[in-house]
Amino acid sequence: MIYPSGRAVWAAAAGAIPAFLIALALPSFWYIGLLWICLLLAFLAVDAAAGRGRASLSASLDAPPQVGVGGRFAVRVAASLGKQARMLQARVGHDLRLEPIRGTGGALPANGGTLDLEFTALRRGMANFDRLWLRWRGPFGLVWNQVELPMDEKVAVLPDVSRARDEAITLLQRSAQADGHAQKRAGQGREFEALKDYQPGMGRRMIDWKRSARHGKLLAREFRIEENNSIVLAIDSGRLMCEPVDGVPKVDRAVTAALLSAFIALKGGDLVSLFSFDARPRISSGAVRGSTSFPMIQKRAAEIDYSSEETNFTLALTTLSGKLDRRSLVIIFTDFVDPISAELMLRTVGRLTERHLVLFMMMKDVELESLADMPPATPEDVARAVTAGGLLRERQVVIGRLRLLGAHVIEADHQRLGPALVERYLELKQENLL
Repeated sequence: MIYPSGRAVWAAAAGAIPAFLIALALPSFWYIGLLWICLLLAFLAVDAAAGRGRASLSASLDAPPQVGVGGRFAVRVAASLGKQARMLQARVGHDLRLEPIRGTGGALPANGGTLDLEFTALRRGMANFDRLWLRWRGPFGLVWNQVELPMDEKVAVLPDVSRARDEAITLLQRSAQADGHAQKRAGQGREFEALKDYQPGMGRRMIDWKRSARHGKLLAREFRIEENNSIVLAIDSGRLMCEPVDGVPKVDRAVTAALLSAFIALKGGDLVSLFSFDARPRISSGAVRGSTSFPMIQKRAAEIDYSSEETNFTLALTTLSGKLDRRSLVIIFTDFVDPISAELMLRTVGRLTERHLVLFMMMKDVELESLADMPPATPEDVARAVTAGGLLRERQVVIGRLRLLGAHVIEADHQRLGPALVERYLELKQENLL
């Protein structure tokens, strides 16, 4: 694209005044004023022809692969016109997950250099820099030459799990200390670890009678909690899960809780996989193991997008069940409004619980609870309280049916979602239910 610069506009305006004066003083020589316009057009044409250099133009855009929500980062733009020493101006196009700190563009050095632009990550997801605009002026500075270059630079905006990770380590240490004292109780773990001398207080079921008779003293079997369990984090990203709770979408809170539990499970030696769905399955990460796999889980969690579609539980959970080749702990982060919308989910869950251990994670509906407990000052308040109370009762009906089907249900406050999940996961592991 070629268009006149501000200098050309001011030059045209400056020539209009003498032309007007000539036409006013010498009406018969009015055409002399056209000479300035013709001269300016000639300079514009020469400037446009001399300033063309798209064939020798080279440009690149470099951004960090990932950043935490609320974090600041720099995007580096590099461009040059080959042998032509021209000052370039650049501007980048970005999505709404990012906010520029001091604008989205600026000038680059004339001999080819770089421009650093700072952004703040506002929301979780895959942020994209999709375009780069470059422009430069001709030798006379009368014409802008502008090009638009498509870019595909992505930045994974991840939930800030630093605070949650510290809390997870605290919970893990607390659980490890509790297990150290609980190993003396029967039923802690299923994998045989070693034989040791029987101590008063141990359960009689831990005694190995055959080896005790062979050695002439009482020996007890010591077990350890089984590792290598399969944990599936299934996150519903449908319409209901995208509603905000205390200013943050439910799906974002679910992702943070899922990452917290994934960190704990990977530390404990279990297999972890991530699965997301709305109207259809979206992301399936595959099972990974070890603490070194946590960044990959983080990046896949950033790919979970917000959706305005209704959740299809039948398709999602059937697809998930087909992917699992062993008994797994399936943790489903979801929400529902009434028994009618949850009916299809209940039918599918019944088939899933026949083989797997299913745990539903849901956030308490603080808005409904506040409406139900509101003092009835007006008839409208009474109507709202009655309606909210009815919806809460219907919600409890669905939760009760889920428990009758064999599923575990946690309904926690949105600020305690992650710790509540980790505590239940550790309890299930200690009780050998995985």
